[in-house]
Amino acid sequence: MKKAVLRVSRLTIFAMTAFLLFSGIASAHVTVKPNISAPGSWETYTIKIPVEKEIPTTKVTLKVPEGAEFVSYQPASGWKVITEKDASGKVRTVTWEATGEGLLPGEFQQFYFMAKNPEQEGTLAWDAYQYYKDGSVVEWTGDESSQTPHSVTEISQSAAASDSHSSHHGQQAVTETKKESDKEETENKKTEANGVQTATLIVSILALILSVAAFLKKRK
Repeated sequence: MKKAVLRVSRLTIFAMTAFLLFSGIASAHVTVKPNISAPGSWETYTIKIPVEKEIPTTKVTLKVPEGAEFVSYQPASGWKVITEKDASGKVRTVTWEATGEGLLPGEFQQFYFMAKNPEQEGTLAWDAYQYYKDGSVVEWTGDESSQTPHSVTEISQSAAASDSHSSHHGQQAVTETKKESDKEETENKKTEANGVQTATLIVSILALILSVAAFLKKRK
């Protein structure tokens, strides 16, 4: 009986650990926004990096997709930016490297950069590489169905239809950006709440298993 209880306990702990690991990875993606933009436009992109491990993120490298032209970046305190160019002089990768301790567990960072979109409709796949302090690297280069997907921006004329330099449309764009930011913040809070609930459930299950094991041992 004692061996059976011990075996069940080990299987339960293993299953819960695997579940938490998968959930953490699945809910914390490196993303590049916006999801849609107009052909030929000079777009301001945002790359968002959450920390999905219990160790700091110290560096992030982004590959500039074929057809897009990197223009400039917005400086960020505590980070230096390194660009690598190809033989033609075009920037092919952009790296944000921490000058201090980097991003700590539970934190996220947003970096802003400008790029010129291709003239033709299509898609831009943003491959990103997230480096951790222990030397491990998470490659956000998979398709939408993978556990580590890259972000995709659709280059479409439908985005051009809503693009305007008037103050009215400019204010509308700011409003939409704020709504999207608020939505992401709400989703992050929900994810954190679900994580706390899951952790509480796991602790309760483990406590119950240990109690049953102790009771059976006492009776024996």
